[in-house]
Amino acid sequence: MKKILISAAALCFSALSFGQHYTFETVTDLEATPVISQGITGTCWSFSTSSFLESEIIRTTGKQIDISEMYNVRNTYPEKARNYIMRQGKAQFSQGGLSHDVINSIARYGMVPQRVYTGLENGQEKHNHIEMVSVLEGMLKVYVENPAKTLSPKWKQAIESVLDVYLGKNVSEFTYEGKQYTPESFLKMTGIRPEDYVSVTSFTHRPFYSDFVLDIPDNFSNGSYYNLPLDEFVAVIDHALENGYTLALDCDVSEPTFSQKNGVAVIPADENDVKTMLSTIKEEKRISQEYRQQEFENYHTTDDHLMHIVGKVKDQEGHVYYKVKNSWGTDKNRVGDSEGYINMSVPYIRLKAISVMLHKDGLSKATRKSLKL
Repeated sequence: MKKILISAAALCFSALSFGQHYTFETVTDLEATPVISQGITGTCWSFSTSSFLESEIIRTTGKQIDISEMYNVRNTYPEKARNYIMRQGKAQFSQGGLSHDVINSIARYGMVPQRVYTGLENGQEKHNHIEMVSVLEGMLKVYVENPAKTLSPKWKQAIESVLDVYLGKNVSEFTYEGKQYTPESFLKMTGIRPEDYVSVTSFTHRPFYSDFVLDIPDNFSNGSYYNLPLDEFVAVIDHALENGYTLALDCDVSEPTFSQKNGVAVIPADENDVKTMLSTIKEEKRISQEYRQQEFENYHTTDDHLMHIVGKVKDQEGHVYYKVKNSWGTDKNRVGDSEGYINMSVPYIRLKAISVMLHKDGLSKATRKSLKL
């Protein structure tokens, strides 16, 4: 999933003088690390899932560890390149990815703290991958065209060299808080076990209570998802939060009623309320399983962006929203107090959430039994 942050101005609407302005009260607020920016990159999948894993480390150890998002990105690009080349260009190669790509990365390559691997080279202060990705894409197209008629294995070294130049060379050993680690031993120290994490979704084109490969463009690694009825999918989120587990979220944020500026994401019952609902409470649409499926299959719901669900709030009329941490940094012109967070309504989640990832212990006993976990 990818979402490149360039400007939030397009989502800014003026507050109108009628209706109730949003006032939020905390219901559940689980601990998370500070909001940071993914810069001009499509690496929300690593930022959101890394934030999720940071909360998992807090939950299990009490330690706040800022882990490197770009270490995961650095080790995922060669996997994307191999997939693209071996499928002879008939595959996705982009900046996008999904939560399980981070899990795959840490399972294979371990984990490192942010200060050990920043992914910022030559005095950079913010991430910008536009040039790097253009270079990689150009190289991969040449390899697929195979002008020499025999593909040399040197393409692997060439891809690694480009990543070294733009992101920095990989890490094998480092010191953290006075102790020596490898990426593998650092992962073990955090207590994170990649096999403990599951992805859950809700679609009718595959049987419920089974797992399947979700057919979305950024699923280049063919990750599997457990399929649940929509009501149970939402119940999974509620149960996890109530029991101290945060969740990584894959979601469509292309709706005009998703606003970083206003800090809300809603689904109006009346399309005439699109602008006013960003600042005032209005009735929301009831989202059925059938309508969710329809909007997915007609491309109105796509996997635009990954974020991190850390809690719940309610407005003054008692409507519930999920507190979602974003990776677009903070905005001093933001309406409201929670800079970098979005309060996402239940209807928005029911319609626009592609999937969530969580620790399997965050599932209810009934759901674990249904999924044979």
